Amino acid sequence: MSYRGREVRDLLERLEGKLSRAVLRGPRGSNAHSATRLLEKWQRTCAYCGAKDLPLQIEHIHPRANGGTNRVSNLCLACEKCNTAKGTQDIVTFLKKKPEVLKRIQAQAKTPLKDAAAVNATRWALHERLKATRLPVECGSGGLTKYNRITRGLGKEHWIDAANVGRSTPAVLIIKGVKPLVIKAMGNGRRQMCVPDKYGFPKQHKARKGSYLGYRTGDMVRAITPKGTYQGRIAIRHRPSFHLGKTDVHPKYMRRLHRADGYEYTHERSA
Repeated sequence: MSYRGREVRDLLERLEGKLSRAVLRGPRGSNAHSATRLLEKWQRTCAYCGAKDLPLQIEHIHPRANGGTNRVSNLCLACEKCNTAKGTQDIVTFLKKKPEVLKRIQAQAKTPLKDAAAVNATRWALHERLKATRLPVECGSGGLTKYNRITRGLGKEHWIDAANVGRSTPAVLIIKGVKPLVIKAMGNGRRQMCVPDKYGFPKQHKARKGSYLGYRTGDMVRAITPKGTYQGRIAIRHRPSFHLGKTDVHPKYMRRLHRADGYEYTHERSA
């Protein structure tokens, strides 16, 4: 069964429960992918009243009855109340008393999905490079990932999506008890601090104290002191003690657990 077929769209409608049939099917010739693009473009809100967390419908900015097309630039999202109230009126007439809303919608309708276009161009360039290596290459899509996740009865999380990419996704994914590792870029502390003069203009750059006694700012340590045991990342100060959380601890009590590498590692709650 093709993941772009009618059966899958019907399945998505039943399981999500947040989008009406008009969103996922929309006008003739549209599909779940174009509906997803509209959701991203209009931030899942009604273009006219800004309502959220309710069924939304695909709305023609320039009505079909007056010659409007199904192009994405002529589509927006509207709640049932606003869609019914607008009917086949021209948007200028419908929003005659709300010129600021009219101006916003007209500008947003013409805004291309620049980020999506850049990602797609990069993706296909990477795909061609990988094919040139003659190694097995498998492609996926947002629609296929969503289909894999929903048909396996899994929730919406980034790490779960990553496990459902492509046609090689196993029929059964056991995620109970899995604690995903979250990696966050924190930088390497190379920014310079500027010392201003009395007028507020920079006069010199103050070098940071990046390391001391073999320790660096950002190192993960455990400190067993007479006052208690502490664990976390340290910040080097211009004195013998380091800043560990809200406590100053001398290096003699510390044991390094992980060297600073510019990233922060945490575990999410288990699935």
